[in-house]
Amino acid sequence: MPLLTVLALMALPFVEVWLMITVGDWIGVLWTLAAMVSLLVLGVAVLRRAGTRAFRDADGAIRSGEPPRGGLLDPLMLMAGGILLIVPGFVTAVLGLLMVLPFTRPVLRWAFAGWAQRRVRRMQERMGEEFVVRGAGAPGQGPSGGTGGPFGRRPGAGGEASGHDRGRVIQGSFEPEDPRDTER
Repeated sequence: MPLLTVLALMALPFVEVWLMITVGDWIGVLWTLAAMVSLLVLGVAVLRRAGTRAFRDADGAIRSGEPPRGGLLDPLMLMAGGILLIVPGFVTAVLGLLMVLPFTRPVLRWAFAGWAQRRVRRMQERMGEEFVVRGAGAPGQGPSGGTGGPFGRRPGAGGEASGHDRGRVIQGSFEPEDPRDTER
């Protein structure tokens, strides 16, 4: 975690308390408490609705063998926004509202996609091209090692079950060992 992120997280409680005191002086303590309770109730409602919908979408996707429609980023943003609304404070409330409001989510999705692409590119540069994995498991197995995985191809759907190319073939030989032979 970069130093700036750590310092910002350490300063956040102090900024939140200072901002609550300032807002309390400006609009009054009761209105400030009412705003905090309202944000808490809104956060719980958003979190409950987003969690239920995300679970329902994931369950339906697993049962149908297809990836979830709309991706996973929107439900995750809604849940993170709900959590930030529950945390007392105005800075976290603004960040939570940015994640919850439907007209700000596309901008956040675009920013996250750009950040993720830069991060993956940086990791590939550090690791080199030899470490790029194009598939997992043995031939005929899905990415999770099973046949087809929850979002991989179903067995009998044509072609390999994993849907990935096999990558480079390394020639070799092996001798099976019997564990009983090594004990003697």
